[in-house]
Amino acid sequence: MEDEIMTMAFDSIVVAPGFDVYDPTEKEEFGYGRLPGVLTGMEFERLSSVTGPTGGEILLNGQRPKRFYFVQCVGSRDRQSGARYCSRVCCMYTAKHASIIKDRIEGTEVYISYIDVRAYGKNYEEFYKTTQENGVFYIRGIPGEITKTDTGLLVRVEDMLSGEVREIEVDMVILATGVRPRKGTVELCEVMSLERDEYGFIKANTLAPSATNREGIFVCGMASGPKDVPDTVASGGEAASRCMEYIEGSSR
Repeated sequence: MEDEIMTMAFDSIVVAPGFDVYDPTEKEEFGYGRLPGVLTGMEFERLSSVTGPTGGEILLNGQRPKRFYFVQCVGSRDRQSGARYCSRVCCMYTAKHASIIKDRIEGTEVYISYIDVRAYGKNYEEFYKTTQENGVFYIRGIPGEITKTDTGLLVRVEDMLSGEVREIEVDMVILATGVRPRKGTVELCEVMSLERDEYGFIKANTLAPSATNREGIFVCGMASGPKDVPDTVASGGEAASRCMEYIEGSSR
């Protein structure tokens, strides 16, 4: 089909372009795209999915890895990457991935590097605690370097709680990449005359989370900032309600 430009009239608009994931190749010290065995959280989600390429069996080059290292806040809370904000989803999806490994593979070593654990949702704190109780080791501190060895990957990290510099050899490293405004958001906002916040997300009203600076135009989901699934669903419902109220009010 050929592209066609259409002109149509609407009473209201809900903007929901979604989000993009941070490109971890910018963090050369983590070796993504260069070192075998370094994956993103999205890639690990696919690998561990029962509908994925291995039917849910966690394999690396045809072998079952036994040692895993997760790095949180990759591209989040980071002045160098230009994103000082928390991406809000990384802590819990990392805990979920660690729990999947513990459930499916016996005798594993699982480490998680973190800045702060932010488990703010309902029962999130309990799930985080359960992950620790199941044998996942949390290390406060982000690795400074990941290198290849003859038998795996060597993670060099300073444990901020003990002050000890540790070198941990693992088979697989999973990077919890943060979120970014969707590509094209700048152009979209220019066309619709929408304001953006300091991080590039569509700016919403503090008291009305879906309202923008343009009357009749609403925003939902991660278009206005990082959210997890429950908050995204609630955001969509709120935007739809505001949209209906606006249409009904303007038709009177």
